[in-house]
Amino acid sequence: MSRNVQRLRDHDTNPCLAETDASRQCMDDNNYRKDMCASYFLKYKNCRKFWHAVMIQRRRDGVKPNMPTAEERENILKSIGGTPY
Repeated sequence: MSRNVQRLRDHDTNPCLAETDASRQCMDDNNYRKDMCASYFLKYKNCRKFWHAVMIQRRRDGVKPNMPTAEERENILKSIGGTPY
């Protein structure tokens, strides 16, 4: 596995790994018909927007690392009552 692929498959650096896998699985299951997977794509897009906003806010506040670790993300989601996307 290349370093870039490993980085994208890492739970600490990719907060939307489950959404990525779900959209790819949908594409595989539906013979790559994008219209059949629109809800999966939307969920992935909303996930990326949410965590990007968190990352930007942490950067502004001087919190390192900019992207929360997988454990921190889990605690953030629990504190707001589940996934907002």
